Amino acid sequence: MTHAEYPWLLPSDLAEAADPDQGGGRRRRTVRDWAVDTVGFVFAALIAIAVARTSRQLNESDAVVLVDRILGVTAALALWARRSRPAATAVAVAVLGVVTPATGGAVMVCVFGAAVRLPPRRLAAVAGVALACGTLQGFTRPDPEIDPLLALVVNLVLLLLVTGWGMLVRARRQLVAALRERARRAEAEAGLRAEQAQRAAREAIAREMHDVLAHRLTLLSVHAGALEFRPDAPPAQVARAAGVIRDSAHEALQDLRQIIGVLRAPEDREDGSGDRPQPTLATLDTLVAESREAGMAVVLDNRAGDPATVPAATGRTVYRIVQEALTNARKHAPGAEVTVSVRGRPGDGPGAGLTVDVSNPPPAGPVPHVPGSGQGLIGLTERATLAGGRLCHGPGPRGGFAVRAWLPWPP
Repeated sequence: MTHAEYPWLLPSDLAEAADPDQGGGRRRRTVRDWAVDTVGFVFAALIAIAVARTSRQLNESDAVVLVDRILGVTAALALWARRSRPAATAVAVAVLGVVTPATGGAVMVCVFGAAVRLPPRRLAAVAGVALACGTLQGFTRPDPEIDPLLALVVNLVLLLLVTGWGMLVRARRQLVAALRERARRAEAEAGLRAEQAQRAAREAIAREMHDVLAHRLTLLSVHAGALEFRPDAPPAQVARAAGVIRDSAHEALQDLRQIIGVLRAPEDREDGSGDRPQPTLATLDTLVAESREAGMAVVLDNRAGDPATVPAATGRTVYRIVQEALTNARKHAPGAEVTVSVRGRPGDGPGAGLTVDVSNPPPAGPVPHVPGSGQGLIGLTERATLAGGRLCHGPGPRGGFAVRAWLPWPP
């Protein structure tokens, strides 16, 4: 059982925060508040009855006894307004106490309520008024059986006790409210972080699907187009194109299956622990060979040294950059020779890092517009930035198009 499940066990100011469905405005008493107020009313009424009996025993006049009863009942009834008007109720009951000690119990309950709900400055003023009125009572209605100085000390001690108790309750409630608000903020921030993580995961998956599948599907499109426009091609060429289509479709299915596996089990598989090994700089030759088999003229100049010394994440980024650049050249400059240059060395000084250049001359003839162009380059720029590098792209010095990227290569 928790207080959030049973808000009626809490004070009204905490119950409203625990129950979001409860409307604002004036606070409604909870069951706990009714019980506490009833106990306070009974306590004040018993004090008033006791004082009236004491007045009768001291042989005071009937008018004095009647005034004690009336003012005692009035002070006890005023306790029901102490939650909405704590300062005014406490001051009014304390002023009534100047002429009768029958309000003593109500004064203590009102001062306690004021300590729970008022800030320190206002509380000090209310407690001062209560102390002053209690002191005046010692002169207007002194008790012949108690020393006046002792009565003043007892009144002061009781006021300090109920005031300190009320301030302790107030501090505890403020602490609970602060912890609850902190928990809500933490929950909201956790939800926001989870949403941002999901968005980042979706973007990463979308970027990966584009980088992987665009290359395979472009190969399929090229060879399928060749078969469509060259139905009279030699059987050997048709068989070769059909084989490339079959292999590309198989590879695309494998890549798609791998991405779906990442969605089902989103653990990091950069270390190659997945179903298929991740591409790195060492597999760049295979990528170029696939493009050459598809009919592209690709020149590879790899002077990056031993691919095994390149970090796996950096090598994979280089692979994706070259893959996307070859895909774009195949779509926008068919038949043009593509030059791929990779060079660099480890370290942090000038000239360190990996530099990737992919360029191609302009196409020989007109090329139809390809829908969705430019999305891959946006993804490449973001990938290079996330890796701590940079990427730029645009028309080459002799026409055509060029992609240039730099990636850090830690020593």
